[in-house]
Amino acid sequence: MPTHIERLLQQLDDSSGPSYYARAELIGIGSAAIPAIIDGLSSLGGFGQLTAIEVFEEVADPRCGPALIALLHSDDSTVREWAAMALASLKIDDAVEPVRSAYRACLERATPPDWSEPEGIRWALTELGARTPVVPPLTAHLRATAADNAPGWPSARFTEIINDLADHAQVILYSQFWQVDAGRTYGVSDPGLDWELDWSAPWEHLVEKSRTWSLLEASEAPVGDNTFVVPTWIDRTDLYPDK
Repeated sequence: MPTHIERLLQQLDDSSGPSYYARAELIGIGSAAIPAIIDGLSSLGGFGQLTAIEVFEEVADPRCGPALIALLHSDDSTVREWAAMALASLKIDDAVEPVRSAYRACLERATPPDWSEPEGIRWALTELGARTPVVPPLTAHLRATAADNAPGWPSARFTEIINDLADHAQVILYSQFWQVDAGRTYGVSDPGLDWELDWSAPWEHLVEKSRTWSLLEASEAPVGDNTFVVPTWIDRTDLYPDK
C-alpha cells in the first residue's frame, strides 16, 4: 500500500490541480520526502518531473543532486533546462561537468542559442562559476550608472550598448524593456521586430547581423527616464566552446 508521500508523488503529474497541492505538501514535509521523490522520478511524466524539480529547489536537500544530474539526459528539453538551473541554484557539488556536457549536447542538436534550454543552461554554468559573460568596459560603466535596483541599462543608451557589444565581438540575441513606476517594475512592449540569425554563418557575420537588427530595434525602442533595456548576448565561446 503506498505511503502518504508516495501518494503525493503520484499526484505531481496531475496538472488539473492536485499537483499544486501535492507540491506544497511535499515542500512542507521537507527533507523526509526527498528519498521517495528521488525513487519515484522515473515513474513521472514531464510535468511531474518539473514539479519535482521545484520541490527539490524549495527543500534544498543536496541528496537530490544525482537525480537532477540524471534528468539532464531527459527527452524533455524543459526538464533538462530546469534540472540544470536547479543544480546551479542549489550549488550541487560535481555539477559543472554534467551541466557543461548538457550544453554541448544542445549545440550538437543544433538548438538555436536563443532558445530557452541553452539560455537556461548558460545561466546555470554562470552561476556555477564555469562561465564568465563578456561585459565590455562601456557596457559595464553604463550599467553602473543606473540605480542598484534598476532592472537593466538606461534605454536611452541602448545604441551605445549595442555598438560596444558588437565592437567586442558579442552577439545580441534579443532585448527586453522594463519600466519602473512608483517602485514597481513591469514589462514594456518591444518594437516587435521578428529576426533570426543563421547560426551556420561565420561568427563575424553573426556579430554584424545582430548589430544591424539591434540598432533598428533601438531606433524604435521605448525611451524614458524610467525605462530600461536588458539585452541578452553571447560570446563566440558560447557557440564554439571547444575552440
